[in-house]
Amino acid sequence: MPSDKKQCELPVILLFNLDPSWAPHDRKRIAEETESLGSAMRRIGHPVTLLPVLDADLSKLLECYHPDEHIVLNLCESIPSIPNSEAQVAATLESLEFVFTGSNAPVLALSEDKNQVKEILVGSGIQTPDWCLCSSAEANGWTCFPAIVKSAFQHCSEGLTSDAVVMTEQELLERVSYVLEVSHQPVLVEDFIDGREFHVSLWGNGHIRMLPPAEMDFSAFSEAHDRLCTYDAKFVPRSKHYRRIKTLLPAPLDDDEYRLLEQVAVSAYRAIGCRDYGRIDIRLQNGVFYVLDVNPNADISADASMACAAKLGGYSYGHLGSELVKLAAQRHPTLKQLA
Repeated sequence: MPSDKKQCELPVILLFNLDPSWAPHDRKRIAEETESLGSAMRRIGHPVTLLPVLDADLSKLLECYHPDEHIVLNLCESIPSIPNSEAQVAATLESLEFVFTGSNAPVLALSEDKNQVKEILVGSGIQTPDWCLCSSAEANGWTCFPAIVKSAFQHCSEGLTSDAVVMTEQELLERVSYVLEVSHQPVLVEDFIDGREFHVSLWGNGHIRMLPPAEMDFSAFSEAHDRLCTYDAKFVPRSKHYRRIKTLLPAPLDDDEYRLLEQVAVSAYRAIGCRDYGRIDIRLQNGVFYVLDVNPNADISADASMACAAKLGGYSYGHLGSELVKLAAQRHPTLKQLA
């Protein structure tokens, strides 16, 4: 737990997206969640300015703030009216010379290209499910089932439903055709690892620390196509996946499993170039840990796995935000003396 008073005095701009096109209840929820983090950080001494991104002119929004005087806690996942713009937010902050939490623009852009991420993982000797890329409605010689079909540039499980898991070549062809039609991008066909799933939160630069890992408990489901974290499981409280998938924190692991999981997660974090913090989604089957996804801009909402893991590790919500700010501040030309 951080204790140095100076560290907690680092001035913070809490940057978050609040798209005017969202439904009113979604805007209210995001505003309340962000205020909760801001208030928690203020309670431990940080001067915090909440700065919602309401339109595409991010440079104008920040023109009243000097990069020498603030650390940006970057919670902005997109710019209103600009799809897949998470990396663009980071690029704009870089161009304005702000020091901000989380990964840089190239890493954020890379993380959305699932095919390239998997190629880097394999090149680094890290296990990831076998896959192929499809740009037309064909099986590309795929014969391994069950398989999972998803957009190659998928973000936050968008479009991921139980129907994504297919058991036959005919189901595969139908799903590939469907995803191509609705997503207008290449399709990733992947071996479905029907095993235990872990969400592993890490933070640090140089020395990487693993927070207590969480396990997604799919025991309520007997069918393979239900044993996955769908979009509904994350964002639709009334859905069966949201209600019936339980989170086990800490994950029940023996010492050998824990050490191997940590080794795989840290290796993936480094291979993709994560900075400050991230979350690695991993499945275990037949003694092998397979990396499913690397998220360098993980959700740190109070009820998300990273905040829950940090709390179990002894960090309050405010101190979680503070730790991320301190990691970023070490890159700041003047404020690093407070980090």
